[in-house]
Amino acid sequence: MKNIFVCFVLFSSCILAQEKRTTFGVKAGFNYGDNGKIEITDATRTSADDRVGYHLGIFLRGNLTDNIYLKPELQYTVNNSIYYLDGADLDYTIKKLDAPILLGIFILKPIHIFAGPALQYIVENDLEDVRLGNVKNKFTVGLQFGAGLQLGRLNIDVRYERGLNKNKAKSINEDIRVDSRPNQLILGASLDL
Repeated sequence: MKNIFVCFVLFSSCILAQEKRTTFGVKAGFNYGDNGKIEITDATRTSADDRVGYHLGIFLRGNLTDNIYLKPELQYTVNNSIYYLDGADLDYTIKKLDAPILLGIFILKPIHIFAGPALQYIVENDLEDVRLGNVKNKFTVGLQFGAGLQLGRLNIDVRYERGLNKNKAKSINEDIRVDSRPNQLILGASLDL
């Protein structure tokens, strides 16, 4: 699955690179949200509390028309959640590669809206003081949508992301299961190079 993920991103980049109206850039920002519930055996289910994470990456933006663009991104993302169980705080951290493929439209320049799938490859997941195995599916798909403001070479956007695939990480003895799907607001800034 990792090879499919990388090939898809490279293919998108090659297609856009052939366009004369293509922009390359860098981006960074913060994520605020959580992952899903934690289950201990079959009796206890607790939702995560929101925590701040971050992302860093690159993008290509190809103008399909004067107002419509296609923007594949590749970014390294860290999501954090915290669970409160029996008086203990358990931090849950997911590190992943994200590749949102966004279709956007300028509704009133400089304001634009966008949406698209977000391909995700989970690199690492860690639940404090619990030995977790790998998540069920390292490759998952989510959905992102949002709005932004393009001010010259600087773009600021806010978006919502939700993981679509059910995906759990289990402890080694399988008595703890954690939902690894993101549910977050993302604030990002990007710079056209």
